[in-house]
Amino acid sequence: MRAKRSILNLIFGMGSQIITIILGFFIPRLIMVNYGSEANGLIASIVQIISYLALLEAGVGAASMQALYKPIASNDKSQINSILAATSTYYRKTGIYYFFAVLLLAVIYPLVISSEISKLSIMVIILFTGLGGAINYYFQGKFRILLIAEGKSYVETSIVTAANILNNVVRIILLLQGVDIIAVQASFFVLTLLQIVVFYIYMKKNYSWIDLSLKPDFAAIGQKNSVLVHEVSYLVFRNTHVIILTIFTNLKVVSIYVMYNMIFTIVDNIVQMINGSVKSALGQSYHESKQAFMKLHDAYEVYFMGLIFSILTVAYILILPFMKLYTAGVTDVNYIDYWLPFLFVAVKLLTNARTSSNNVITIAGHFKNTQSRSILESVINLTASIVFVTFMGIYGVLMGTIVALLYRSIDIVIYANKVLLERSPWITFRRWLTNVAVFAAIVAITNAFNLNITSYAGVILWGMLLGAVILPLYFTVASLIEREVFVYTASHLKQYKNKLRGKFSPAAPVNEMSK
Repeated sequence: MRAKRSILNLIFGMGSQIITIILGFFIPRLIMVNYGSEANGLIASIVQIISYLALLEAGVGAASMQALYKPIASNDKSQINSILAATSTYYRKTGIYYFFAVLLLAVIYPLVISSEISKLSIMVIILFTGLGGAINYYFQGKFRILLIAEGKSYVETSIVTAANILNNVVRIILLLQGVDIIAVQASFFVLTLLQIVVFYIYMKKNYSWIDLSLKPDFAAIGQKNSVLVHEVSYLVFRNTHVIILTIFTNLKVVSIYVMYNMIFTIVDNIVQMINGSVKSALGQSYHESKQAFMKLHDAYEVYFMGLIFSILTVAYILILPFMKLYTAGVTDVNYIDYWLPFLFVAVKLLTNARTSSNNVITIAGHFKNTQSRSILESVINLTASIVFVTFMGIYGVLMGTIVALLYRSIDIVIYANKVLLERSPWITFRRWLTNVAVFAAIVAITNAFNLNITSYAGVILWGMLLGAVILPLYFTVASLIEREVFVYTASHLKQYKNKLRGKFSPAAPVNEMSK
């Protein structure tokens, strides 16, 4: 069942990402062409600031998910309801804070930002951008946590994907018609409300056993404040750059950053989608058998890390040819920069390749034990980014994050291996170094060739060709070095393949077919 849900999560998540990527590429370019780079930078800045309001959920969301793994594994619905009751209480209270925070931002932000766009327009854009999220947070947050902990994130993905498709299509139509940017953001708000209704109907139909009137188990989510520290650190890495650039540079520089970050955010989303697809299985395995978890963790770490490096290798090779095509005709600022791809890749490798080790800390519930490390990471990041941005501009914010990531990524690997897995951290560091060596070799080889890409079709074809070569290369090198992991993974894939073959075989008994 866990394997099936993980695969469903992966399939639905990947489908969602592909659709979102295809539709999402149109919108920033249409905004730049029709409204200018400043408008593009403004909307990106607002979205990033509003994302900080997710801090209201950060602690209780992750703490609740970690607390739910064990009762879900034992099908203890009474305990699940008690945890959800506590979670719901917190969401209702902070949902009010979320709503008023959006209102406060709508009033203050237009007064402090320098822009040719009218203050009233900025205020309305903020309201339409933020209020949908506030309403969604208040009503649906607790149920989303349950679905993810159960390994059913594919349900939420399906609903969100359908809403995103409709939302992006409507926005593209409005942008092509040259409609006011306020109306474009208003469509986003309306479709967010529609998504909430669909989600509510699903939960009402399929989870009638949920009873939030039971006594809340606040002790189960007692680590929410410690979790919050970790989530703050994560949001700093995800969102601080745009804020710092908005304050210390200008909205055109913000637009440059946003365009490059758009590509690498896709990588982030794919990584999070894949990790979320299997994290519930890892979490439940940890609470059942430590030995089985160790083998599953190693297999996941080896091939997940190879996947991350392969995706970022392809992104690094193709981002400048793509950017030249994407920003053609936009003349108010130069978007082509040969250093930015290198800095972005360094940030994303350090952020995402540590995911498997960070999973161990999260699943084990060691939030409080490691919160001081997250605080130090955030302090280093903010301080270094602010200092560096004054001398190096857009490069500075990325360099500041790299400095902080070098410290924290090494720390996470050491803590996860030595304290929780009780083994040498060299095992994980060796995997890092192996992939870095492969990355360097591939980049050196591709730099020797001139990829003359002059169309989007060329970008897609080269992406498919490079992906078809690079991904198997990373996996092959990993399998040759990690023989034990390879044998474990191959045997499990074979077992799952045999189960599928037996389940769908015409000769299978009727009762087997019905399972």
